[in-house]
Amino acid sequence: MLNFDNSYSRLPERFFAKVNPEQFSKPELIAFNRELAKDTLGLDLESLSDEALADLFTGQMIPEGATPIAMAYAGHQFGNFSHQLGDGRAILLGEIVSPQGQRFDIQLKGAGRTPFSRGGDGKAALGPVIREYILSEAMHALGVPTTRALAATTTGDKILREQILPGGVVTRVAASHIRVGTFEFFSARSDFDALETLANYCINRHYPFIAMPADDDADSAFNIYLEFLQAVAHAQACMVAKWMSLGFIHGVMNTDNMSISGETIDYGPCAFMDNYAADRVFSSIDRQGRYAYNNQIPIAKWNLIRLANCLLPLIHEDEAQAVKMTQESLDSYFDIYEQEWLEAMTKKIGIFKPMEEDRKLIDLWLNLLAAEDLDFSLSFRALSDPHSELKNNPRLESFYTAWQERLNNQTQDFDESIELMNSVNPVFIPRNHQVERAIEAALQGDFSVFNEMNECLKSPYQEQPRFAAYRLAPKPEERVAATFCGT
Repeated sequence: MLNFDNSYSRLPERFFAKVNPEQFSKPELIAFNRELAKDTLGLDLESLSDEALADLFTGQMIPEGATPIAMAYAGHQFGNFSHQLGDGRAILLGEIVSPQGQRFDIQLKGAGRTPFSRGGDGKAALGPVIREYILSEAMHALGVPTTRALAATTTGDKILREQILPGGVVTRVAASHIRVGTFEFFSARSDFDALETLANYCINRHYPFIAMPADDDADSAFNIYLEFLQAVAHAQACMVAKWMSLGFIHGVMNTDNMSISGETIDYGPCAFMDNYAADRVFSSIDRQGRYAYNNQIPIAKWNLIRLANCLLPLIHEDEAQAVKMTQESLDSYFDIYEQEWLEAMTKKIGIFKPMEEDRKLIDLWLNLLAAEDLDFSLSFRALSDPHSELKNNPRLESFYTAWQERLNNQTQDFDESIELMNSVNPVFIPRNHQVERAIEAALQGDFSVFNEMNECLKSPYQEQPRFAAYRLAPKPEERVAATFCGT
């Protein structure tokens, strides 16, 4: 059924804790991502009934070959270090290798208490399950590196948060669930053997193009961890640039929420902007704006420095030399974040080959969006629409004049620019008010909005007249000002 090959659970026992999912009273299947199961993972689950799938994806039935574990990790949360966090409400069933040779984690989120739950119940409310399923699948369709949602279920049990809520489980698929915080866990304990084991494991699993040196090649052995650091930096830079280009705000960019593989992970108080503001914050717990929209690239760099600090003992036995080598490496590489941002944002205005001065043009457009309180996604999409009402706004004229002049200096014609813009400026995003509508309906046992949103968001760059309502910005009274952590 699932052909497991569980490499992480073959690492030393201090990397994880063995744990089984809890038993639930009446699991029921909400959604099963058949395309992901069959086309990407190569799983043949078609013969299973909805009841059997619900049992599988809540851990009531442990499939042959699974080795359920909770992973250990630490993390900087809002800048403050916690030396032990770990999977407090997620259980990794195991890993499968797809027919294309890709390795994936299969993880149950909300499956019950683990040794890392820190007094919590380890369960998930139905609302965060709905949110993660919609958001992660939408992000995938938008072209953002992300964890995926394989299934969503209700558990039949009630859980206590601020109120009594129905419980749920989301089955998450990822290239892995290893985080910057996983390295911090072992670094905080000066467990250098574990750090080396973990780094080598990540290189083999995620960045095999980094050649492992011969045992007697010490200088090369040190340099490979700098190459690993740069590979992680590049992966995360591409990811965060995509976030920025879509107006996505992660909300909790703690180091335990930053994946080594460069995938978007942990959809808690995340949101897509409606009206543009550079300092937009949605997370209810981010009172200082640490993880605001315009802080995401600086925070990604800050998190990478935390990873670099963990790798110092592997980079050179002399700490001062290791710091020097790491600093030189990062100084030369941090520009990649700005370059990826520029590449992503210039495509949105139809520019094929970005130049440094294009930053001024992008900044002009964004400042005008903020001043006019305009919708981020709809405004960018309107650039390719010759009948857009925005072109009649005299306060935007300064941008349109400079923009047309820039496009005229390209070898590509305007039709080609339109095609480029329409490939990166979505018609549909998971609007916050619509996600909330899907959650509210689901809490009443109605999953029609959830199902409709998922269908619409499979093709975010295409005009879909039957889903026109999902394109619209919220009315003032529909705007969502805050989103909340799934715990």
